Amino acid sequence: VQLQASGGGLVQAGGSLRLSCAASGSIFSIASVYWYRQTPGTKQREMVAGMTTDGITNYADSVKGRFTISRDNAKNMLYLQMNSLKPEDTAVYYCNEVVFTAQLRPGAYWGQGTLVTVSS
Repeated sequence: VQLQASGGGLVQAGGSLRLSCAASGSIFSIASVYWYRQTPGTKQREMVAGMTTDGITNYADSVKGRFTISRDNAKNMLYLQMNSLKPEDTAVYYCNEVVFTAQLRPGAYWGQGTLVTVSS
């Protein structure tokens, strides 16, 4: 199973970006999905948004009302719509998914990260 994140870039404060994460490989189904971010120079990843199989979402307080997580199960795609971006949103964003493989084995997989830079 491979996750490919994309959509990062440079944007001015107040702008918007949409991140995508494409899952491929031997996939039976995808359960919970998440977006994390890691600020450059730090080691800890922060959970930004998550969504269960049933579509229940949760967000970090710092992004509530600005970010929206969504998924397209038919295409094995995960998205993060980011609006009203702030300089403190600058980070490498990673997708993380709990995937059941075709052999019905669960595993947690990470994308390679996509850099979002918000200028003031």
